[in-house]
Amino acid sequence: MTPVTIDEIALADDPAAWEALGFTLDGADCLLGGVTLSLRGAQAGRGLLEWSLCGVAGTELDGLATRISDGPATGPPPEHPNGAIGVDHVVAMSPSLDRTVAVLVEAGLDLRRVREEPTPAGAPRQAFFRLGDVILEVVQEPDEVLERHGGPDRPARLWGLALLFADLPRAVEMLGQDASPVRAAVQPGRQIATVRRSAGLSVPLALMSAGDPAGAHA
Repeated sequence: MTPVTIDEIALADDPAAWEALGFTLDGADCLLGGVTLSLRGAQAGRGLLEWSLCGVAGTELDGLATRISDGPATGPPPEHPNGAIGVDHVVAMSPSLDRTVAVLVEAGLDLRRVREEPTPAGAPRQAFFRLGDVILEVVQEPDEVLERHGGPDRPARLWGLALLFADLPRAVEMLGQDASPVRAAVQPGRQIATVRRSAGLSVPLALMSAGDPAGAHA
């Protein structure tokens, strides 16, 4: 069976905001590794809008807005002044992790493991899927979020991104006040920083040192 991979991810961010962070764009597109980030502007909505997948069995993925792609028609990725080299992982939020996992497995996504212990950020459980060179991290919403937003019957949603950098400290220095300090990541031997709201992005964006994108989740 053909593995499911990501072709494009659409974001409701203005291209100028990404250019200001040191990304090289082709019009409104930013190519990172084999994944195109399509920057559709604030008028398109907010946050991570949808993705297009190759090799997926269908588009009904428990609420994750999905289109089917025949495959990327892109050349080699450009050099980014900030040193970005790819997408490490995509984060999705689910009010019912077991339900979302079952739907994604049925659609052909490659489940690698389910983490049953809480994360430092408070998520009770997570599931990890491999989509080519990128990991999909599906996070179970905590109980207090479920209570606040109407329980477990809501659909899952695409939420955020983590990008890979050849030299993370240099990238953070370049971003200045728009990035948090570098700190140790959950994945052993790796580092992470986050882009602050001052950068003007609507998508939660993490910056990670290069390494195996699957980390401990392979």
